[in-house]
Amino acid sequence: MSGTLIRWPNNKNKRCEMPKYRCWRLKEVPSDLVAGTTQGELEKNMLDFIFSVDDPVTWHTMNLMQNRKHYSFLKYLGPKKISSIQNGHGAGVYYNTLVPADGRIIKYGIISTDTMIEDLLHWKTLYIAGRLHKPVKILLQNDNGKLRAALVANLKSAVTASFLMLPESFSEEDLFMQIAGLSYSGDFRMVLGEDKSKVFNIVRENMQNFQLLYSSILQECPQVVYKPQQGKLEVDKSPEGQFTQLMALPRTLQQRITLLMDPPGKNHDVEEILLQVAQDPDCGTVVHQGISSIVKSSSITQSLKGIATAGLMKTVSYSAKKVQKMWKGWRRRT
Repeated sequence: MSGTLIRWPNNKNKRCEMPKYRCWRLKEVPSDLVAGTTQGELEKNMLDFIFSVDDPVTWHTMNLMQNRKHYSFLKYLGPKKISSIQNGHGAGVYYNTLVPADGRIIKYGIISTDTMIEDLLHWKTLYIAGRLHKPVKILLQNDNGKLRAALVANLKSAVTASFLMLPESFSEEDLFMQIAGLSYSGDFRMVLGEDKSKVFNIVRENMQNFQLLYSSILQECPQVVYKPQQGKLEVDKSPEGQFTQLMALPRTLQQRITLLMDPPGKNHDVEEILLQVAQDPDCGTVVHQGISSIVKSSSITQSLKGIATAGLMKTVSYSAKKVQKMWKGWRRRT
């Protein structure tokens, strides 16, 4: 891994330097902004970055030398233990949060490239895969054909899963709302800390970016009639069409659907179960329940890990900001 660094100058004329490999800025424009937001409010929103690295131990070793203060008490355990915590718990992401950089506050997560690819292809946790269903800014990407293919496969899976939960005819906005909401289905934080209008705000603020991200996939998809000029879509809701879509879903989601439908003690074939689901009027509901079961478990375990990786003080501060944002969203609606 290269020793080159990503640098953000801060307001004390020092630089926040981090080892770079692949860097994803998950919010090009903070998605929870509402119309009329001032520049001052914009600057208060925390930016979210992800580093995909082939060797987490080396990355943490370099980052501990450059940015030791970014870490909680876990820094005393050393890079090997930090990497073990990263890979062995939650969604395989290690977050440092509430980090000052260039006059802004950021958080950044580190994930191994293999773990990232697995989630993109199979939706094992839907933690990173779900975040990459939305428009993001790729700041740096090394040439990795397997990762590029996984990124495209993840977008196609998001479209397929959303088709199954939507009616026969719907708008682009309906589709993008469904896609943007996948990673929040079953997330306990939507009850305890997130603004309930978050998904709506994400889509409204990024409609053109969603269109750019998904346009070619929709135009090439044989399961849908896409009318981009009108912003309308029609999808095949026949049992045959739905079975084709179910068979194209990521492996973990297929397994969760099978567990929901297959009574304990019976070892039905996954394909057999999916064929039954395709003919079920509640097919979309079953798919939604399968997604929620994935997100629920990963959101809980990752949040518990976040208490240790952020430290108690930062956890309290971060949680308070989330609750405050949820309260403001509630007041806007009332």
